[in-house]
Amino acid sequence: MNHPASAGNSPASRRTVLAAALAAAGAGALSTAAPAVAASPAAPSGRHHPRNGLVDNHFWTSSADWRGGRGEGTKALSGGRSGLVIATPVGSTDYTDPHTGTTSTWEYATWTSPVHRSGVPATEAIASWNATTPAGTWIQTELRGTYSDGAATPWYVMGRWASGDGDIRRTSVDDQTDDRSSVWTDTFAIDDAASGLRLVSYQLRLTLHRKPGTTLTPTVRRVGAMTSDIPDRFTVPASAHQVARELPVPRYSQNTHVGQYPEYDNGGEAWCSPTSSQMIIEYWGRKPTAEDLAWVNPDFADPQVCHAARYTFDHQYDGCGNWPFNAAYAATYPDMNGVVTRLGSLADVERLIRAGIPVITSQSFLESELTGAGYGTSGHLMTVIGFTAAGDVIANDPASPSNEAVRRVYNRREWENIWLRTKRYNASGGVSSGTGGVCYLYWPAEPTAAQRKALETVGVR
Repeated sequence: MNHPASAGNSPASRRTVLAAALAAAGAGALSTAAPAVAASPAAPSGRHHPRNGLVDNHFWTSSADWRGGRGEGTKALSGGRSGLVIATPVGSTDYTDPHTGTTSTWEYATWTSPVHRSGVPATEAIASWNATTPAGTWIQTELRGTYSDGAATPWYVMGRWASGDGDIRRTSVDDQTDDRSSVWTDTFAIDDAASGLRLVSYQLRLTLHRKPGTTLTPTVRRVGAMTSDIPDRFTVPASAHQVARELPVPRYSQNTHVGQYPEYDNGGEAWCSPTSSQMIIEYWGRKPTAEDLAWVNPDFADPQVCHAARYTFDHQYDGCGNWPFNAAYAATYPDMNGVVTRLGSLADVERLIRAGIPVITSQSFLESELTGAGYGTSGHLMTVIGFTAAGDVIANDPASPSNEAVRRVYNRREWENIWLRTKRYNASGGVSSGTGGVCYLYWPAEPTAAQRKALETVGVR
């Protein structure tokens, strides 16, 4: 997860922190509020989608998927779009919100996925989930895996999440490690990838919470993970240009919001991730209602950007750049899907653009490495909305002085390298990390046949 700031003097990205932390192998204790649940005895599932031996995506979304896991107090919705809900709670638990100090009692039910054997023995895993959480409900997503030597990881909390912020504060969980792997905000990572240790399989566990004595329930529509083993690389091969198309994506600048709502990651100067998310959400024809936006100062332009910042904010990370929280926010809009994955080249992006699907990419670079940007960054999100006839990248770059200036054209070779590399030289001459092709993909629940095929081509279903 990149820090969403776009300026070089902003706090270090989560990827930079991760690189330093892996070298130091930090310590800490696993923290979880959910009651313990035994591992599922199910055999490994076979519906995996490895990408070039580097990336594997697997998601549970259908009624058959929900029935294939082990539910305790949950049920799969029948008819219409599938989902997982509370049927009869199996117990209650007290949760003390670390960001408010408030202790509340919650009824809960759980669902544990079958074991998924990754098509890629992995160094990293990032979970994604799509859910609706009415007031009085929230969910927790956890991951437990098996190492290549047969040992098991602990259950790691990958997020405690609600679409609102009236019941709990949306949060990642720090200090989770078994001294072989750790969770860094939103990313599971092997502590010493050079050792050869890998994550070969995993399960996810959902805990659905509601206020006692009510019939409220969250509805989970999708849960899964992207696992990957991206090699260390300062440069990547160039891909051949295939597509010339530009999608009509709305343009929003984060910089027009500088100083607004500083409680959410210091205001607009750090809102590249929610600003990018909002652009794509509106491209798909969704947006907040007037009632949703009633809390925003009416003097502020583009209040939906403020709204996106508030409702992607991770209170532990103290920022709006938690990758899965952005995907989950996009999926709170009617009939939308959102996932975090990695792509292998700009050719993958072109396949999606051809089908009408824009891509939000995460990258870091020096000012000299991206011609025309006018800034350097330790972590920044932009939206790829098309390609020129020459193959250069057309991007909506939220780090622009105005909405009108958001559309940029960037050199294809420069862009591809700063996005896909995992190692880079920073402004002080030291080595920092890169994202290795991380991106957000948002699309409607009923995509066209061409969109479905394009998503399947890049390993997402």
